[in-house]
Amino acid sequence: MAGRIKDEDIQLVRERTRIDEVVEQYVTLKNAGGGSRKGLCPFHDEKSPSFNVRPSVGSYHCFGCGAGGDVFKFVMEIEGLSFVETVERLAAKGGITLRYEDGGTPGPRRDPHQRPRLLAAHREAGAFYATTLQSSPDAQAGRQFVKDRGFDQAAAETFGMGFAPRGGEQLVAHLKGKGFTDDELVVGGLASRGSRGLYDRFRGRLLWPIREMTGEIIGFGARRMFDDDRVEAKYLNTSETPIYKKSQVLYGLDLARRSISSSGQAVVVEGYTDVMACHEAGVKTAVATCGTAFGEDHARVMRRLMLDDQAFHGEVIFTFDGDEAGQRAAIKTFNGDQQFVAQTYVAVEPRGMDPCDLRLADGDAAVRDLVASRIPLYRFVLDNMLGKYDLDRGDQRVDAVREAVGLASAIRDRSKVDELLREIAGRVGTDVDQVRGEHRRRVAIAAKQAKDGPPAHGAQAGTTTQEAPAPSLPSPAVNFGQPQFADEREALKAIVQHPHLVAVHAADLDDDDFTHPISKVIWKHVEAMTWPTSPDANWLPRLADSIADDDAKRILSIAAVEPMRARDGNTGAVVTSVILRLQMLTLGRRIGETKSRLQRTNPIDQADDYNRMFGELIGLEQQLRQLRDRLLSGDVPS
Repeated sequence: MAGRIKDEDIQLVRERTRIDEVVEQYVTLKNAGGGSRKGLCPFHDEKSPSFNVRPSVGSYHCFGCGAGGDVFKFVMEIEGLSFVETVERLAAKGGITLRYEDGGTPGPRRDPHQRPRLLAAHREAGAFYATTLQSSPDAQAGRQFVKDRGFDQAAAETFGMGFAPRGGEQLVAHLKGKGFTDDELVVGGLASRGSRGLYDRFRGRLLWPIREMTGEIIGFGARRMFDDDRVEAKYLNTSETPIYKKSQVLYGLDLARRSISSSGQAVVVEGYTDVMACHEAGVKTAVATCGTAFGEDHARVMRRLMLDDQAFHGEVIFTFDGDEAGQRAAIKTFNGDQQFVAQTYVAVEPRGMDPCDLRLADGDAAVRDLVASRIPLYRFVLDNMLGKYDLDRGDQRVDAVREAVGLASAIRDRSKVDELLREIAGRVGTDVDQVRGEHRRRVAIAAKQAKDGPPAHGAQAGTTTQEAPAPSLPSPAVNFGQPQFADEREALKAIVQHPHLVAVHAADLDDDDFTHPISKVIWKHVEAMTWPTSPDANWLPRLADSIADDDAKRILSIAAVEPMRARDGNTGAVVTSVILRLQMLTLGRRIGETKSRLQRTNPIDQADDYNRMFGELIGLEQQLRQLRDRLLSGDVPS
């Protein structure tokens, strides 16, 4: 056991260690004037920088949570080290040899949870794996993979790539020869225990060292290379250890952090080779999660680097595949987007290529172009949401609006809500006031639910509960009395009561003129009949006999006896006006649908489609005017 470090050596480490350089390994600092520097506190979650560092006196203080002290206190708190471990770590970085009161030296630590020993073991493992990749005949498959993915030896060295020998015992032998214990190797995730003793955690796999922001290796990601690998998983990552927490680690952050800090941009990709491809292509802000989804802890790390608050805005760009899994990932990310004040974007390669494949196919410029083509994440989610609906149908547009306005509640900046509502209206092809009204309704419902609290589950004390019977659905005929179907009801009355007068208009009527399911059923049977040229007492009974649906039969019998609303004038004029109004409604719907499609069409990129639809719209509006003029002028047959 090492003795107490001499006081003068502790003082020497303190004097030679700049506190701002140490802090900047974890926090982005900006000059705050008066020799002070400021950033987001790493010890509590905040949106405005209150963490101050004063290099001239070697101290830090957070005005938000009260944390403060010198460089030793900072490292102890953020890394969970003891005082002696902290001094030894800073001394090693500064090239300072420490002396101990009893003349001892800092020997190897036998406690498997002590961070410096685990980090030292990983440094040795990283060097061993890298050497194996470069020189071992066993690693030829790994070297070929690196080459096939478009990387040279320099890129492999930059990212510290390595190869785990297939034998399964070489790393253990190497590290034990360096003085590391079995417990240290197992606890650090470098080895596992079996019936015959210790064996290498990774065997016959291509490796990427996973580093923390300081550059220290804390784990590895390993890719399967051989078909006879008994572990079928394509990728294996180091399991959780005292130094490796996958929810807090971003691969490539050690190389990207300065670029992220200076540019205010971070690109989150999905794999190790994607990070490499981006950096090789000039996108130096690329990072990736390590076998887990991007989460709150990752966001917290990113915010500290980007100074992501009301004063310093940045952008986080996620790359997702265009397939269903990628869409789900985007939606999940959007739901967690409150973690950022930065603008959040998504970049999707149309062919579904990831950055590595894209670089192989089209070169470095294509990777840069992919990032540059980013779109707001909410717009990507909106695209996929609206893609589920047939926006040429009015009922589907209503449903689309109802779902889409839910996105507005997730928008961080309240001032941008109306902008999103306008965009929804334009994309769906409907009136913006309708979208705003639906949003107000949704907000009111959410407010009521927040006030009333969640519904109770199960029985309360002293009461019993039983499952309520499922409500019976109303007959489709019930809502046929609603005002929006008034003209269809009148048309059915005319068809049933005066078929010989409707006959002259029959060629102008079709399925599109009827929107209610009952009237559609009846009309299909009417179309199969032969129209009478004069009053025919048998026509209605034949029609009724052809219909099996009970609701349709009931509506048919009502239509046969209910007086028509317009009873003034001759019967022929009344019937014609009813049919004209029905046709005008149909034209109105077609005009609305055409306007909706026109609103969703880019007049520049889709010029031919836009011009064609514009011509259709003019023609439909002209037809509507002609029908309206006929109805108002009384130009109907006697």
